[in-house]
Amino acid sequence: MPIRSIDSFFRRPLEVVLGPLQTLFAFLFRSTSLGLLLRRRQNLAQPRNPASAAQSPKMGTKKKIAIMTSGGDSPGMNAAVRACVRMAIHMGCDAYCVYEGYEGLVRGGDYIRRMEWYDVRGWLSEGGTLIGTARCMAFFERAGRLTAAKNMILNGIDALIICGGDGSLTGADRFRSEWPSLLEELVATGEIKKEQVGQYAHLNIVGLVGSIDNDLSGTDATIGCYSALARICYAVDLIEATASSHSRAFVIEVMGRHCGWLALMAGVATGADFIFIPEKPREDNWRDEMCNIVRHHRKLGKRKTIVIIAEGALDREGNKITPDMVKDLLADKKGLALDTRITTLGHVQRGGTAVAYDRMLGTLQGVEAVKAVLEATPGTPTCFIAITENKITRKPLMQAVMDTKEVAKAIERQDFEMAMSLRDAEFSEQYKSFMMTTAVQVDKELMLPEKERMKIGFINVGAPAGGMNAAVRAGVAYCLSRGHEPIAIHNGFAGFARHHGDKPLGAVRPFNWLEVDGWASKGGSEIGTNRELPSESGIETVANLIEQYEFDALFLVGGFEAFHAVSQLRKARDQYPSLCIPMTLLPATISNNVPGTEYSLGSDTCLNELVDYCDKIKQSASATRRRVFVIETQGGRSGYVATLGGLGVGASAVYTPEEGLSLDMLAADVRHLKDVFAHDKGQSRAGRLILINEKASKVYNAKLIADILRDEAHGRFESREGIPGHMQQGGVPSPMDRSRAVRLAIRCIQHLEKWGRNAHNKVKMDPMSASVIGIKGASIVFTPVKKLEEEETDWPNRRPKAAFWLGMKEIVDVLGGRPAYQKPEPDLTGVKAKDVKRGIEEAE
Repeated sequence: MPIRSIDSFFRRPLEVVLGPLQTLFAFLFRSTSLGLLLRRRQNLAQPRNPASAAQSPKMGTKKKIAIMTSGGDSPGMNAAVRACVRMAIHMGCDAYCVYEGYEGLVRGGDYIRRMEWYDVRGWLSEGGTLIGTARCMAFFERAGRLTAAKNMILNGIDALIICGGDGSLTGADRFRSEWPSLLEELVATGEIKKEQVGQYAHLNIVGLVGSIDNDLSGTDATIGCYSALARICYAVDLIEATASSHSRAFVIEVMGRHCGWLALMAGVATGADFIFIPEKPREDNWRDEMCNIVRHHRKLGKRKTIVIIAEGALDREGNKITPDMVKDLLADKKGLALDTRITTLGHVQRGGTAVAYDRMLGTLQGVEAVKAVLEATPGTPTCFIAITENKITRKPLMQAVMDTKEVAKAIERQDFEMAMSLRDAEFSEQYKSFMMTTAVQVDKELMLPEKERMKIGFINVGAPAGGMNAAVRAGVAYCLSRGHEPIAIHNGFAGFARHHGDKPLGAVRPFNWLEVDGWASKGGSEIGTNRELPSESGIETVANLIEQYEFDALFLVGGFEAFHAVSQLRKARDQYPSLCIPMTLLPATISNNVPGTEYSLGSDTCLNELVDYCDKIKQSASATRRRVFVIETQGGRSGYVATLGGLGVGASAVYTPEEGLSLDMLAADVRHLKDVFAHDKGQSRAGRLILINEKASKVYNAKLIADILRDEAHGRFESREGIPGHMQQGGVPSPMDRSRAVRLAIRCIQHLEKWGRNAHNKVKMDPMSASVIGIKGASIVFTPVKKLEEEETDWPNRRPKAAFWLGMKEIVDVLGGRPAYQKPEPDLTGVKAKDVKRGIEEAE
């Protein structure tokens, strides 16, 4: 389809769309020469579409890379396969998929298929694994592995990426170690010729861990685990309603034969009363322990009891604990006498589409796997792609497999301390968090001496975000268990300053634990939140109220406004001594724009809502085949939501404030879309999505871009805009936001505890007394607000100066097949802009 000249763009009746800006647009368009744009190709990124992707000069000879899924299926596997296929093609390699796992590798033929770019279109929103998985007894025998090696040689495949559990990856490593001897035997028996072996003397293998159990040591999360956790939490949230209505107890069995991650995280995220996991059996008399906790909760007034049990749960003697045993104990007429039901969730945990996190994890790990394969040498040990906190890394595969198997052995020999130590740090910390929040005021040994107990104010600042309530609940639970006095400051600093003394109910009041205990799964902010800063409420007023209510510390949960609030309070300490109390911020905002952290509560919930919205929109776009939807995302001046959303839905283009948006970019994307639809021969899933951040441009918005696309299409395709708006804040928070809220909130209160009471001079001299907790790379850290103010904050744009996710924008473009485009020119400001306008100085 020939592309029209740029001038003809303005001969169309766009005045309806552009109005008075048409003349300005025409001038800008004509002043940008297409010829100049083409002559500047040396400044453009490498071509990303399949037709023009060139072999990377760093990667040596062209490789044929095969991708397969093995073991139990898990949501997110399709995202990993899609990423591997497209990244391989982008790097100039041939991509193959092995269908039905190792069975397909042994059978060969049509089970090993070369994949083209569009073969994996639409895979992100599909559950399970589209290339299949199956048990293969033949591969356990050398004869089967010989056949598999022969099929790989016949197809010219010299690299293998396997997505599966520890058993599948162990088989892969064995296949790699035997590879030279397998080839020798094939040549000796005449199955293949010696000259065929030449360039395939070594086999490179990289593992991706796909498992809903999250049972491989060495990584915080496996592909599919958070999707399974989401199914469990959704079910528990539903069950809680009927449990409360009838004052019942429910025993819920979840998967996890040798790993209790699902049961543990579900317990943390839903606020369950009791959990059973294989790695950490309860004390010698688990029956008395459970009954004491449940009885305590019932005395407080709770009408529901939720017990979550992993299918591999054991007591300290190694005896299996079954749901029926727990049910009988809860229903015992001589004991608690609770009306008790059992629910076994079964394979519903494994099904459904992947949540945003698993799509992101599968995609990023798939991209990294291709890089690892291409960079591997014959001496490189087999690695797998892991994630630690927020960092994608490569780790030795067999060490992780050995550690994983050692967990099962430790459980078998009842060495439960060893079993817990072999899990990642988050696992043991989450277990402690659960114990702290479920047994509030039960363990008197946790209580601090009277003189060390503090009065801590809890305040939410900024827009609502998923996980705020879970964070407050966890913080209150920790405070009550330690003997501190947690006080709610309702409706932010505005409520604090103007409604603290209202009658009959003021904005400053103690928490009711029975009420707070039910907040684990609630969205929004139960104590209210407000964007007003202390300077707007009156710094002096806030300082006087802190003194009046005798607060020893402040715990803030919120977004950039909360960060700004801590900054203002810190700076005012010299003038107002009452502000010399420790204060720490737990970032909570869908924009994920708080300096000092790579993750904010609410951002995962937002991405889930956005991905779900886009999946539905894309279904409409695909049904009509030739339709483009332009979706406007929230995020302020941070493009995090748009970029990660684009990664999760396979967007054709993403526009962010960090990069900006120009007519050149739009023109390039229009040409690309016209080319895409020109070559569409009727295949399904032909719809397209473009995501634009709400502040990516002062001129272009979703509607205007959709109108431009529609006008330029000349009837060849359609375009629509979609604005999910505040739906992105979400309803029920995601399990990740809930569980991380618990973990991080307890860390924050423990941090505040270090200063104790009446520590004004110590606080004033210590930069860490005003801090932000955050996840940075592979660590959880506290960073002084003063350091963040001066070194890491882009104040005009209300975001960090550096963002870890910026590199993901390139991955979105690569995997979306977006062609190269001219980057927007930076704005001139200040004297430089004035001099250029006057013609005194040339613009660079």
